[in-house]
Amino acid sequence: MAIKGNDTKIRCSFCGKTEDQVRKLIAGPDGAYICDDCVAICSEIIQEEFEDLYGEQNTDEINLIKPKEIKAFLDDYVIGQDEAKKVLSVAVYNHYKRVLSGASSDIELQKSNILMLGPTGSGKTYLAQTLAKLINVPFAIADATALTEAGYVGEDVENILLRLIQAADYDIERAEHGIIYIDEIDKIAKKKNTMSRDVSGESVQQELLKLLEGSQVEVPVGSNQKNALTPMATVDTNNILFICGGAFPGLDDIIKERLKKRSTMGFNSHLKDEFDNDPDILSQVTTEDLRNFGMIPEFLGRLPVLVSLQGLTKELLMRILKEPKNAILKQYKRLLELDEVKLEFDDDALRSIARKALEKDTGARALRSIIEDFMLDIMYEIPKDDSIGQVIITREYIEGTGGPRILLRGQEIPLLSVQ
Repeated sequence: MAIKGNDTKIRCSFCGKTEDQVRKLIAGPDGAYICDDCVAICSEIIQEEFEDLYGEQNTDEINLIKPKEIKAFLDDYVIGQDEAKKVLSVAVYNHYKRVLSGASSDIELQKSNILMLGPTGSGKTYLAQTLAKLINVPFAIADATALTEAGYVGEDVENILLRLIQAADYDIERAEHGIIYIDEIDKIAKKKNTMSRDVSGESVQQELLKLLEGSQVEVPVGSNQKNALTPMATVDTNNILFICGGAFPGLDDIIKERLKKRSTMGFNSHLKDEFDNDPDILSQVTTEDLRNFGMIPEFLGRLPVLVSLQGLTKELLMRILKEPKNAILKQYKRLLELDEVKLEFDDDALRSIARKALEKDTGARALRSIIEDFMLDIMYEIPKDDSIGQVIITREYIEGTGGPRILLRGQEIPLLSVQ
C-alpha cells in the first residue's frame, strides 16, 4: 500500500516521498506507488546484477549459444517456420563454433553458407537479422538485382563487403566475422534463350564464388568504385557467413514436374494432382531443381545448407500480429499506454486484418501497412482528449463500415464515425 501521512498525501511505497517531491508517481496494484527516483535506482541495481552474471553486454565478442537456445530465441520473435528455425540454429552454431575454434585441428572445417527459399514476406530477411543480433556480429543486406559483372553498369560484388565493413564501423577484423544476407538471389539465375552476354545473371553467380568460398578480397573503402585514388582494404571472407534468400517464382512448378515424373502405378503411386495442392512443396526441393531454375552447380555447391520457408496462412498472420516480443500490436498498445489509454483488438478485427494481408500477397509485410493506415486517425485524435480511457478496434472499423469503440474513463460513448 502507498504510504500516507497525516495530510493524506499519496507517497512512494519505497522511499516515502510525496507526489510534490518527485517528478512522477507510478500507480501499481492495491494502491501501491513508485516514484521515478526509485525506478532509476532499481534499474541501476538490475543492470549491475546482469553485468555481474553475464558480463558487459555491449562488447564485440561473439555470443555463441547452443542450437536449442538459438531456436528458443527465434521463437520469441518469429512465428511458425519451426523446421527452418531448427536448420538455421544448427547451421549458425556450427559456423561460429568453427570460427571460434580457429585452426586447432588437422581437419579443416568447411563453411556452411545458407540458401533460404520462401515466398515474399515469409520471414527470410528477419530471420537473418535476428540471428545476427543474437550472435552479436555485424550484419549487412545486399540486393542481388543491383549486382552486375565487373566493368558493367551496376554494383560490383565487392560492394557487398563494403556494407558489412560500414556496419562494423570500419573495423575490418570484426567485419570478417559478420553475416551478409543477399536478397533476391533468384534474380541472378542464368538467363534462358538469350544470345547476349548475361552480365546480371550467370556472370554474377560466377563473381560471387570467390566471396562465398572464402578468399582475400580487395574492397574500395569510402567509395563504390575502384580507382587509383580510392583506398583499398583487404577482407578475408573465410569466416563471413553468407545467407542467400529468394522467392524463386516458378520453382514450385519445376519441383511438381519432377515429382509427377516419379509417380508410378501401384500401391506406392501418387495422384498427379496431389502435388498441385501441396502448400509446402518447396520443402521437397533438390539441387537438380535449382539447376533447372538457372542456378549454376558451382554456386549451389558453396551454399550447402538449404532452408525452405512456408507461405503464411491467415492463422499464422493473426499470431504474428500479437505473439512475438516486438509484435506490432504490442508496439501500438505501448504507445497508447504512454497516453494512459488502453488499446484492444477484437478477434474479428484481427481476422479481417489477416484476410486483407493475404489479399495483398506480400506476407507479413502487409500487416504493418494495413495497421498503420487505420491507426493514423486514432494516434492523431486520442492524445488531445484526456477523457478517453480505452479504444477497441472492431471489424467494422477495419473494413470501413463503422468506427472503433471509444470508452471514456468510467463510461462508454457511441462509436466514432469513419471518414
